[in-house]
Amino acid sequence: MWRIPSIFSRNVVAGVALAILATVVWQTPAQAQETYQPGIWIDPDGCEHWVMDDGVEGYMSPRRTRDGRPVCRRSEICGILPTDWIFATNSVVIAPASRDEIARFFDDANAFGFLVYGHTDSRASDEYNMSLSQRRADAIASIGYEVGARIVDARGLGERMPRASNATAAGQEQNRRVEVYCLR
Repeated sequence: MWRIPSIFSRNVVAGVALAILATVVWQTPAQAQETYQPGIWIDPDGCEHWVMDDGVEGYMSPRRTRDGRPVCRRSEICGILPTDWIFATNSVVIAPASRDEIARFFDDANAFGFLVYGHTDSRASDEYNMSLSQRRADAIASIGYEVGARIVDARGLGERMPRASNATAAGQEQNRRVEVYCLR
């Protein structure tokens, strides 16, 4: 017959008691009335995550189908906005006529969410181009926010992803753009 030493049994009992006490939650009446609503966050790749945040800490878990695959949205470029038509050189101010047209674009796109990526040509320094492209992407995204569009990500990519050669004026013009991807 096995005999458990008394010191061990006292430690086990104390551990169980602490575990039970740790599961008891003491709440004030104000805390008992708080409710937290989970939400869905979409990463820049279009995959969904369940999110719960109580203001102090929270958690995020990938949303998956019953067979374990992540739930991801298909993304495609649904708009290329040439920045020469929207912004003045070295500016992030959008003209009112362009603002209305961009707002209509977000309203009519019929997408679950949007990714907004700003691009520049290579005429300035990389640091300046990254900043300018970010501010332009944010300016376009702000119009989306104003009309109630779900903007998942707004990012400046500077001159790092050119569509054409920066050796010609025509190529530089193609590279100055804001791309909007629609998540469907």
